[in-house]
Amino acid sequence: MTKIDKVLYTGRTHTTGGREGAALSDDRALDIKLSPPGSGRAGTNPEQLFAAGWSACFIGALGIAAGKRKVALPAGTAVDAEVDLGQSDGGYALQARLRVSLPDVEPELARVLVEEAHQTCPYSKATRGNINVELNLA
Repeated sequence: MTKIDKVLYTGRTHTTGGREGAALSDDRALDIKLSPPGSGRAGTNPEQLFAAGWSACFIGALGIAAGKRKVALPAGTAVDAEVDLGQSDGGYALQARLRVSLPDVEPELARVLVEEAHQTCPYSKATRGNINVELNLA
């Protein structure tokens, strides 16, 4: 288990009502309604929030990997994240796919950056060995 030596930031939310409730961050920057996946109701769901957080963090990790090589990430860098909620062995489970777009980056370098970002990104570290994750280049 990884132990944090120095806390850089703590995200704080107050959530009520579970998948049919609401979440509010302590600074009020996040104020959302929650709804079950596929319900058609207003609001988002935990899987979408996880996908958004992971993809944003992953782009940051790509930037670190690129910076080590003294190359800039292209302006069109993007990560399309898909997080599946499913059932396994009578319980619920997640699996994920990250499709990384690094326009105009040579495929070999792109693969190296993606693999290094996957080692650096805290979301990737948290899921490693716990859920199935596919990494793909767009």
